[in-house]
Amino acid sequence: MGFFTDAYDLFCISTVSKLLGRLYYADSNAGSGKPGTLPVPVNNMVTGVALVGTLMGQLVFGYFGDKLGRKRVYGITLVLMAVCAIGSGLSFGTTHRSVIGTLCFFRFLLGFGIGGDYPLSATIMSEYANKKTRGAFIAAVFAMQGVGIIFAGLVSMVVSGILLRYNPAPSYKENPGMSAQLPAADYMWRIVLMIGAFPALATFYWRMKMPETARYTALIDGNAKQASNDMQKVLEITIEDEADKVAKFRAANGYPLLSREFARRHGLHLLGTTTTWFLLDIAFYSQNLTQKDIFPAINLTGPAESMNALREVFVISRAMFLVALLGTFPGYWVTVALIDKMGRYLIQLLGFFMMSLFMLVMGVKYEYLKDHNHVLFAVLYALTFFFANFGPNSTTFVLPAELFPTRVRSTCHAISAASGKAGALIAAFGVQKLTLKGDVKHMKEALIILSVTNMLGFFFTFLVPETMGRSLEEISGEDGNAGMGPSADVTRFPPPSTEWKPPSSILLFQTKIQN
Repeated sequence: MGFFTDAYDLFCISTVSKLLGRLYYADSNAGSGKPGTLPVPVNNMVTGVALVGTLMGQLVFGYFGDKLGRKRVYGITLVLMAVCAIGSGLSFGTTHRSVIGTLCFFRFLLGFGIGGDYPLSATIMSEYANKKTRGAFIAAVFAMQGVGIIFAGLVSMVVSGILLRYNPAPSYKENPGMSAQLPAADYMWRIVLMIGAFPALATFYWRMKMPETARYTALIDGNAKQASNDMQKVLEITIEDEADKVAKFRAANGYPLLSREFARRHGLHLLGTTTTWFLLDIAFYSQNLTQKDIFPAINLTGPAESMNALREVFVISRAMFLVALLGTFPGYWVTVALIDKMGRYLIQLLGFFMMSLFMLVMGVKYEYLKDHNHVLFAVLYALTFFFANFGPNSTTFVLPAELFPTRVRSTCHAISAASGKAGALIAAFGVQKLTLKGDVKHMKEALIILSVTNMLGFFFTFLVPETMGRSLEEISGEDGNAGMGPSADVTRFPPPSTEWKPPSSILLFQTKIQN
């Protein structure tokens, strides 16, 4: 539910950003016969400021997740998300400066809370799951992002549809003043943003009841007995504590993040997870934040001047809902089903390659597809969403939660995720500039640029090893072996039958779960 909330809060802004332009920048297109739009810098700030907050929140909360414990900071992120979702729908004043300023202020803090959810959710899930189904469990957490995107479109569609029913108005072309549908349209975007607080609040109780992960309690705090007690509550089985083995594990893995030993063992892994997530998010957030600009080209929405304000929100939300339901959502859950069979590595390579291919075709043939084959354009566009999620958008979240030692797992995931958000900022402040006006030349450029970034992601994937079928301690080398660093003798695709016997029943409780 944390990730559901994250996605809803991040992507619901795409459904209402055009409405904000109509309401608060009505004179921006004076004389053109078109409704007002947000100026490019303002539009980029409205859609991108939450991503800046997310990047910073990932680094801060990821660090404290390793220093203070996963559970201690997990509840803070939810409270921050709930308060700031409500704050996003308020405004200190009535001018466009005060409304947009308030919105950006609260969405920055909202993003800060969302950022904390990334490393903590992934780390907690990886440290609770067993090695045979760990990939599916972590991917299932991330798959709730797809559900959140669907609900962002659905909620916007329902709210705008209800208000539209009781506030009919002519189109902008017929009557510019009446088409704004004030005050209903002003209530609409505020309601949609505030609704994001409810799932966060609903989840708070269960997060507070969740015990600290046994791996953190044993390996970082050194409390084998408490780790044993916590896992017995979770699994409802008897587990013996092995304090002597815990002490050996801690002694062998005391090296910090900024050390030669970490660089030797995991330097290439961290480079691989940061670069692939960075390149993926340039494409993924470009797809999601700019889809309102693509929709007219695939005939899912009409000209803005032919609709009133609420009608435009309704058709944008409907299009976003359909693309998410048919393209985005299935990709996440196909990953959940296959990640522990195909492996992370192959899924990531396949996803990057197919995204690059489809975006190249759309970019090269943009004019033809736009003017003569809307159906094919829509299919290709949906397939890019499918292979983003049955591909690197899921695996870049899973791999950093598996590759690194317990002592720095949350921090390394945070660094990887923050690198991704840096890519998202390029999408929000760079790629979006090309798509905002919707002209053919710049749309083609944007799609071809995204094709190239995906192909780069394909090649950087070779820095990341396969983790399927191995325990976290075996992968990271915490069991005293070489791990998966440069000196390790590992295959890219481990045979599914390979079994590793855990030295500590407290830390590696996979066998207990399976039984």
